[in-house]
Formats: sequence, structure tokens, C-alpha cells
Amino acid sequence: MDEEYDVVVLGTGLKECILSGLLSVDGLKVLHMDRNEYYGGESTSLNLNQLWKRFRDGEATPEKLGSSKEYNVDMIPKFIMANGALVRVLIHTDVTKYLHFKAVDGGYVYNKGKIYKVPATDVEALKSPLMGLFEKRRARKFFIYVQDYEDDDPKSHEGLDLTKVTAKELISKYGLDDDTIDFIGHALSLHKDDSYLDQPALDFVKRVKLYSESLARFQGGSPYIYPMYGLGELPQAFARLSAVYGGTYMLNKPECKVEFDGDGNVTGVTSEGETAKCKKVVCDPSYLPDKVTKVGRVARAICIMSHPIPNTDDAHSVQVILPQKQLGRKSDMYLFCCSYSHNVAPKDKFIAFVATEAETDNPEEELKPGIELLGPVDEIFFDTYDRYEPTNQHVVGNCFISKSYDATTHFESTVDDVIELYSQITGKTLDLSVDLSAASASAEE
Repeated sequence: MDEEYDVVVLGTGLKECILSGLLSVDGLKVLHMDRNEYYGGESTSLNLNQLWKRFRDGEATPEKLGSSKEYNVDMIPKFIMANGALVRVLIHTDVTKYLHFKAVDGGYVYNKGKIYKVPATDVEALKSPLMGLFEKRRARKFFIYVQDYEDDDPKSHEGLDLTKVTAKELISKYGLDDDTIDFIGHALSLHKDDSYLDQPALDFVKRVKLYSESLARFQGGSPYIYPMYGLGELPQAFARLSAVYGGTYMLNKPECKVEFDGDGNVTGVTSEGETAKCKKVVCDPSYLPDKVTKVGRVARAICIMSHPIPNTDDAHSVQVILPQKQLGRKSDMYLFCCSYSHNVAPKDKFIAFVATEAETDNPEEELKPGIELLGPVDEIFFDTYDRYEPTNQHVVGNCFISKSYDATTHFESTVDDVIELYSQITGKTLDLSVDLSAASASAEE
């Protein structure tokens, strides 16, 4: 451990593993350490015995649920946007060769007590029972505008400068009603609350465009893909990438202590009496608790079921978004369901999650609207975890701390954080202009 490294990465959560892989590919000398004996950190996947140990220590797992090793239950369940930033990172780093993906069956939205398929194109808008006849025509015009919009083609802008026009102003041009705005804003552009309405419309339009482009990518019922055997495969794949490019891994290293000099600059990391010298440290919030602040709390229910979520066309993998307004809340609620079709449970078993940003001291009560949509559950576990964000200036002291994972069931905000950290660590912009056809080859229909 008396070697000197360019970067020491602490924690093997997905964000840290992606960064470790990217930095190793860039030729930096990386040491990656974790206090745990497994990869994945917070974003690991657990088998049934591990799940029971974590939530019901001492109890035996019920035989009726099948073999423990056939379960891969994600602790931070998220789907991957098929045309999104994470797929671009996977291709940019060639990590796709270590993974197999399968399209997710469906994307749904909750409206007035019912679950509906999310329309994402002008054709789907015309068929959707979410809207009346006249509203369908208005929505179709909006979707055509979004599909045709190109940054570098002023003709497609229809005289609107989307860096100045707000999302609310753009939507009002098409006369869409509140319910339509609700599903477009939350189930298509995937905003967590309504604050986007007062922001410039460009980001909103690009998000809706990303959704429809992702939907077209595999001609599936949703814009999402998901790795076979669960998300625990992702950190391991990026760890493998880092190792290929010379990164060194050390698991089960207790009490990793970041060392600073008198000016507050990182000098190394000490564990078990040995210090690895380094110029920079990358870590999750748990390794430097004095440099982060609590910004919220995620509440979730983990459910094992013997059936798909009702009213989702028997989808074996599905996301349902419950917009905040539909529940009288400040933030959205998310349902996530996967099953044996993605090799995360035995045959005829389904794993469903209900997650949201906790707004009260009674998260179990808060999650009820989502749980009630699941139908009968075989087993249910409740969990909450605090969300942290760094308070330090990364460049001062050379400590780069990731944000905690939010309640969303897609990876867009996760990858935004990774890309921002990468730029701060290297001073470079990550070039993600890649040929996405490589992703198609590694995803099963």
C-alpha cells in the first residue's frame, strides 16, 4: 500500500465503479477500496438469504419462495433508458461485452385512480384512453413538434427560442389540459416534481424526445432496458473494466480514513495501519460524513409477489409513475417490477418496489397508494434511507463525493452526477457521442 496513486476510489456503488472504470481507461493509476466484502455498495443486489438477513435477521426464509440463489433483489432498483446517457457510457467504455440486457415490457402512468400505458408518440397519443378526442389531436401536434425538433434546424423551432420560452409557455401554445401535462412532464420527461414548468423548455423537449427515441430503439413496450440477473451486475462490469486498464481492487478494507495535509488537501487513504498515497479521492457520502449534508429521505417497500402488477397487460417488467399531483404530494411515487424473465427471481415470482421521497415521519402510510396497486403480496419489507449531497467544493482539497441515489426508477439523474464528477476530476468533458447500434447487439428482444 506504499505506492502512490492518481486516484483512490472508496466504495463500490455503481457511481464509484463507473468513475473508476472511466478514470482507468483515461490512463490514471486507480486504487479502488471498499469496507464491504462485495461489489455494489448501496446499489448491490441481494439473494433471498441476504435479503432476510438484512431486514429480518434471525428468521428463516420461507420455503414457498423457492431457491435463495435464484433471487437478485436490487437495493437501488432502476431501469436504463435505451437511448440514454448510461447506455452511451456502457458503449463508450465497451462494458457491454460483460453484460446482457433485455427490454422492459411496459411504461405506465397513474391517473385518477387507474393505471394507463404511457403514450409517447403521435400515433400512440391517438389511441390512448388517457385523453378525449380533441385532447388527442392537441397532444399529437405537440408530439410531432417534439419529434421534429432539432437544435441546428431553425425551421423545426416554429419561431420559438426554447432557451427562453418556459415549458409552461410551450405547453400552453398547444392548449394541453392538466392531466396531459401531468403525464408528459412526469412519465415522459421524467421530472420528479412540477418545478420544470418554470424552467426553459429546451431540457423538457429533449427529455420527451429521449423517451420516444428510447422507445423506438428496441420496438418494445417501454423505453427501458435492464440487465439480466439484476443491477448488481453493473458495478462488477465496471470494476472488471478498471482492472483490465490496470486498476487495483481491495475489498473488505475496514475503516478507510481519508488523510489530509495542513492545507486541507488529500494526501492518501489509511486502512489497517497502511496508507495509500494519492492526489485525489472519489467516494460515496458514507466515507466523508463531515463533508456532506442530509437533503432528504427515500421511503420504499420491497415486495415479493406471485403475479404481475394488475392492469399492466401482464407485464413481467414494468415501471409505473404516480405523478405528485395525482396523490396530493410534493414529489412523485414510483413502482418498479421485475421477474424471472430478467433472471432476478424464480419462475412465477415477481419483485416489486414502491419508492418515493419521504415527506412525513410515517413512510409506510405514504407508500400505501403505490402498494394498493400491486394486488396481493407474498412478503413485504419496508426501508428508508437518508439522501446526502456534498457540501465541500470538490476542487478544494481534491475530494470528489457522489450524491446519494434518489427515489426515481431510471438512471438519468445517476449518470448526470457521474458525468459532472468526471468533469471536475479530469477537467475534461466526457464524450458520449457514440454509435448506439452496439447497444442493440447486446440487448435481447
